[in-house]
Amino acid sequence: MADGANAIAVGIRRRGPAPGSGAPLRAGGDGLLAAVAAAFTLAQLLLVRPAMGLGWDETVYVSQVTSHTPAAFFSAPRSRGVSLLVAPVASWSSSTPLLRVYLALLSGLALYLALRAWQGLFPARVLATAGAFFATLWVTLFYGPQAMPNYWVAIGALVCAGCFLRMREAAGGRAAPWGVATGAALMAWMRPTDAVWAAVPLLVVALARRRGRLLLALVGGLAAGGVPWVIEAYTGYGGLAQRLADASRIQGGLGWHIAVDDQLRSLGGRALCRPCTGSMPHPVITLWWYVLPVLAAIGLAVAVRARRTARTLIPLACAATAALPYLFTIEYAAPRFLQPAYALLAIPVADALWHLVRTPAGRWRPWPAALVAVALAGHLAVQLTVLAHTVDRNSDSRRDWARTAATLHRLGVRPPCLLTGHEAIPLAYYAGCFSGNIHGNNANLTEADIRAAARRMPVAALIGPGGTPPRYARTWAPHRVSDLQVRVAPPAGGTAGPR
Repeated sequence: MADGANAIAVGIRRRGPAPGSGAPLRAGGDGLLAAVAAAFTLAQLLLVRPAMGLGWDETVYVSQVTSHTPAAFFSAPRSRGVSLLVAPVASWSSSTPLLRVYLALLSGLALYLALRAWQGLFPARVLATAGAFFATLWVTLFYGPQAMPNYWVAIGALVCAGCFLRMREAAGGRAAPWGVATGAALMAWMRPTDAVWAAVPLLVVALARRRGRLLLALVGGLAAGGVPWVIEAYTGYGGLAQRLADASRIQGGLGWHIAVDDQLRSLGGRALCRPCTGSMPHPVITLWWYVLPVLAAIGLAVAVRARRTARTLIPLACAATAALPYLFTIEYAAPRFLQPAYALLAIPVADALWHLVRTPAGRWRPWPAALVAVALAGHLAVQLTVLAHTVDRNSDSRRDWARTAATLHRLGVRPPCLLTGHEAIPLAYYAGCFSGNIHGNNANLTEADIRAAARRMPVAALIGPGGTPPRYARTWAPHRVSDLQVRVAPPAGGTAGPR
């Protein structure tokens, strides 16, 4: 990256700064960005408790690389990026706090590098403000230390778009093409379909301008990250078309579905809104969502007036295409889905905020500055309040899984063992068991498989509130564990796992 920064500085001295670009780098720019990233890391460690247990999706990703629990079923939409990301810790340690600290440190470092990719395109104060805005959203703080893909797609999108612009303006040096490729590969490594959506505007610009090196770096990065997913489609899912069809089915059937209202409902702290029913959160919680596009539009107007339109229009376009599938093609919502859009919007929004509080000559506008400061303080208070409730709720549910797993051990369901039925995947992770189901999105066994496993190891069927026991478990011994009915198969010997 140093080569890219030096090349930008040389280019600026030769051509002179673009009007309003803030291109000259300041010695304190790196320090400012580092301070934002360090504060983000510290906030994760303090506000999102490292001891908080793993969530449902996390258990799937982490179980692929651990040695202390069997790998859970890996459904068609998932990609191996998160599992590889956590492998340096999860492959040898079962400590959740250690994994959380590792991910918090890694996510802070990643934010710093992603903001540095934009140096020379916007002033350091704008980049620091953008980083602070993105980092203080409750969804960013909550998912930064978690083994989930969306934050990393956001980081990849920021790196890719920033280096793309530097390369497009011939100011990125030798590092910029590698930045484009790395950002694209990171996105595709984590979620290939999300990577394609986020990269659409970049592909269009590169093709329209006939920029071969840009196109090569972008397509090469997408391929490097996405090819493993495609290969796995043929080796484990019946081909690429079948994997895409299965992924669509698991997500409820992709098509024209307006999920804007679902995303609004999820802003109150719902990790997964499926089905997304109930009332909307308080308007104070959702207000920022309505202000965001207004500020983005102001940022674009500022850029057009300063004759640096592309620097703002490209991240806005990438944010729009990244958000589009989650706003208009699925029937449910999760706030983490829009993290790439929020990260890309953060830079134009920060640029707009600085335009509101300072004149082009650099003088403060007292009243607008005061109003913006109050609004930002209120926004921060709301985000931290939602974060606190979200952490409490999720910590409680994950402690319940741990207690249920301990009770299953007392009932004789100990490794090697098999759990099937309601919440079998996370409970199996906590109990150290295999997991399997004969119906639903995670179906990977048949009744015959379960009966055969019961002859070799402890097997339990989990029935949720209001549910009825499956046919194969109706004669098994019933137990009440919290709000679950647990049917335990008759004792059996042996140690082999389910086939």
